[in-house]
Amino acid sequence: MRVLSVMNQKGGVGKTTTTLNLAHALAQKGQRVLAIDLDPQAHLTAGFGIDTRSSSGVDEVLMEGAAISEYRVSVRDKLDLLPAGIRLGEMEHRAEGGARRGWLLKEALSRVRGKDYVLVDCPPSSGILGMNALLASREVLVPVAGDFFSLQGLARLMNIFEHIEGALNQKTDKWVVLTRFHERRRLAREVRDKILAYFPGRVLRTPIRETVSLAESPGFGQTIFEYQGRSNGAEDYLALADDLIKGRVLKATPGKRAKSA
Repeated sequence: MRVLSVMNQKGGVGKTTTTLNLAHALAQKGQRVLAIDLDPQAHLTAGFGIDTRSSSGVDEVLMEGAAISEYRVSVRDKLDLLPAGIRLGEMEHRAEGGARRGWLLKEALSRVRGKDYVLVDCPPSSGILGMNALLASREVLVPVAGDFFSLQGLARLMNIFEHIEGALNQKTDKWVVLTRFHERRRLAREVRDKILAYFPGRVLRTPIRETVSLAESPGFGQTIFEYQGRSNGAEDYLALADDLIKGRVLKATPGKRAKSA
């Protein structure tokens, strides 16, 4: 079972959009998927069409020791969701439990069976919820938009990963996915090439092109495949799922444009 945290402290990079649509894309590829909404804002929960005002989920798992199986919801074929839950925001303010608080999600996931992928939609902060995600995951997927502010945010995030890995003596595989990408924009291409230079072999092959339908679909409680199944967004997320399954990445050749591998 591959557990990936979808994480970026910078907003507006398509983190929840990527979790939502990549989870459904993997399920359509025949993978058994569990998506976990670890953000108190519960945008992933809403994106799957679940009422966030009354749902319980990961809040009960982390705060009361409930099993994931008690609260996961079947939202699509081969795809389950563990909603955020209305009490999840309280987790950051709880002091009891000490260092063990950071391992609660990992402990809960150790009892999950029958899944190929677990995708964790993380909050933008690096508090106790983010720590739970990192400690539960052996892989991290970082969505990065095609601008220099996103590039700076990626560098800071990678430094945080390295610090945690050093403290725990635990290695995490890191993947980067380019989001909100405009191939014709020089700036987007320059950012892509810089990321490839800094993180060779870590950038998944398929960039997610900017499309209005990707922004619209969560408002209807739908993934891109239900909202506009023949769009660029649907095509890109299906290809991204293949990248993840097969380990396909972009490779940069000095002096030339990036190419797929």
